[in-house]
Amino acid sequence: MRVLPADAPEAIAEAARLLRAGELVVLPTDTVYGVAAAIDVAAIDRIFIAKQRPPERAIPVLLADADAAALVTREFPEAARRLAAAFWPGPLTIAVPRLEHLPHNLTQLPTVGVRVPDHAVTRAVLAAAGGALAVTSANRSDEPPACTVRDAIDALGDRVALYLDGGPCRGGVPSTVVTFEDGEPRVLRPGPISERALRAVLGLTP
Repeated sequence: MRVLPADAPEAIAEAARLLRAGELVVLPTDTVYGVAAAIDVAAIDRIFIAKQRPPERAIPVLLADADAAALVTREFPEAARRLAAAFWPGPLTIAVPRLEHLPHNLTQLPTVGVRVPDHAVTRAVLAAAGGALAVTSANRSDEPPACTVRDAIDALGDRVALYLDGGPCRGGVPSTVVTFEDGEPRVLRPGPISERALRAVLGLTP
């Protein structure tokens, strides 16, 4: 286990190297700290073991930018594009149709949740590691999210190869998760962005 300041000269390259090698890396984001893995069966299994997470729970994907959504989704609907344009980078996870070849342990659903975080270092790590990573909150399953690197270390310990310390996360609340039903947004997990704000962007009545 190693801890590096997120702004250390070697932080981005070292995080990307470990991720490509199948290791886990904890990253700061605009919401809470996340534990990241390559989109690979064995690497994702490490997340489930580290977090003691039930295997049926899907893991979201963080993207370096909106274009990287093509790495994991077979379709990015117009409504999703409009929400992404309004709220990315930012605390909104959008459920979109998944590519069929994605690892079975990433999600057992027909959709995958995607987000571009509002954190420059983490976006740089994502870009250096290929554009997309499986990332979920850096805590034990069903425990409070990690808002500092110490919270993450206390939860996950040496099951993670590298922790990037970006200081306290300014958001402190996990992202809003939204899906679409008959073209209308439905919030699966409340967060910093309200359903009212989502509907307003899409030109829908409150």
